[in-house]
Amino acid sequence: MSTGDLLNVDPVELKFPFELKKQISCSLQLSNKTDYHVAFKVKTTNPKKYCVRPNTGIVLPNSTCEVIVTMQAQNEFPADMQCKDKFLLQGVKAPDGATPKDITAEMFNREARNVVEEFKLRVVYVFSSQHTPAHDGSEVGSSMRGSVSDNGQANASEFVNVPKPRSCCVYFCYWLCYANSLHFVEKNKAIQQNNKLRQELGLLKREISKSGGGLSFMLVMLVGLIGLITGYIMKRS
Repeated sequence: MSTGDLLNVDPVELKFPFELKKQISCSLQLSNKTDYHVAFKVKTTNPKKYCVRPNTGIVLPNSTCEVIVTMQAQNEFPADMQCKDKFLLQGVKAPDGATPKDITAEMFNREARNVVEEFKLRVVYVFSSQHTPAHDGSEVGSSMRGSVSDNGQANASEFVNVPKPRSCCVYFCYWLCYANSLHFVEKNKAIQQNNKLRQELGLLKREISKSGGGLSFMLVMLVGLIGLITGYIMKRS
């Protein structure tokens, strides 16, 4: 556990049980041991690789908050089986009654003489024997250990804000499902109409055969309409 004046952060390392092509998550516990509201922000050196929820928030007085860090699925093992990614968690005293909506970037600006508490956390990969590639017969331990997080003066210039998760892909999936359902309904209606016309055509043929007459103009029109609908269904399929 890393201890500061405002927050306690546990654990001191972000440990991911590494597996190829699998999304992996770990959690951080932020404990506010003061009587103040404490705002926090999470940054990382590799924002495209991780998703943090929440990446900003408020820890209420004498309470805790859980932060989930998710590593995107990786397609290859890291060089030297180690990770150089780092996280920076910043904490600052917030006004009483503050909510996540009240958090601004200016609150974490040291140049504005704000007292910002910082925790620098390293990422550690944990490998099991079945998920570790062979390396010249040498054994890789169960934990590839990085350095313990250090409190206080962290070099914030190398860290980037973690982007908020976007829901564009979710909206696209909803739209795609909606479009497919419309196509399915439209196709079913066309098939039903086609079947109805075929039934009417059969009745008309029987009536003509009974009367001994030739093909009527209506029969020709029905045959042509059925052909058009059938072609439309085949094209949409």
